[in-house]
Amino acid sequence: MDVEGIRTSMAESARVLDRLASETAPAVAAAGQALGRCVRDGGKILLCGNGGSAADAQHVATELVVRYLADRPAIPAIALTVDSSILTAASNDLGFEQAFARQVEALGERGDALVAISTSGTSPNVLAAARTARDRGLVTVGLTGADGGTLKESVDHWIGVPSDHTPRIQEAHLVVEHLLCEIVERSASGSGA
Repeated sequence: MDVEGIRTSMAESARVLDRLASETAPAVAAAGQALGRCVRDGGKILLCGNGGSAADAQHVATELVVRYLADRPAIPAIALTVDSSILTAASNDLGFEQAFARQVEALGERGDALVAISTSGTSPNVLAAARTARDRGLVTVGLTGADGGTLKESVDHWIGVPSDHTPRIQEAHLVVEHLLCEIVERSASGSGA
């Protein structure tokens, strides 16, 4: 890629972020406030996704458990993407579609939350986790691309990045995830969302 191609990609990313800000800020605020209430009321946040979205789940859990911007008590968050023994056993014995749902069934309780990340909104294992979370009374937040796929209808709070281009969606997801971390951190510390 030459310099002009780099500039074009950066400009495209900026356009997506501009649209994200104008089109989804209320949804981001609502999702962040719901997650903040969950934590304030003693709940925990579960996170899941595949590939780059799995890395995002781990990243967000780290920001919440360790720290994002402030020194404060740990916020309970678990990435359902990290236990290779559970993931491989569930995939082998129950099918890959159940890899996250089984963990939600084991760990999720009413008052907890699930953040489900899928650029397409159609990942079967993420959808199964969202359905299980809803059935168990968890608050559900879904991050997808523009279309939203089936995940859009399977969660309480949906944030769709206005793009169909996977790299732009993933870049924007990180921005949203950091905003959610900041809202939750402020909420947990009592400094407001």
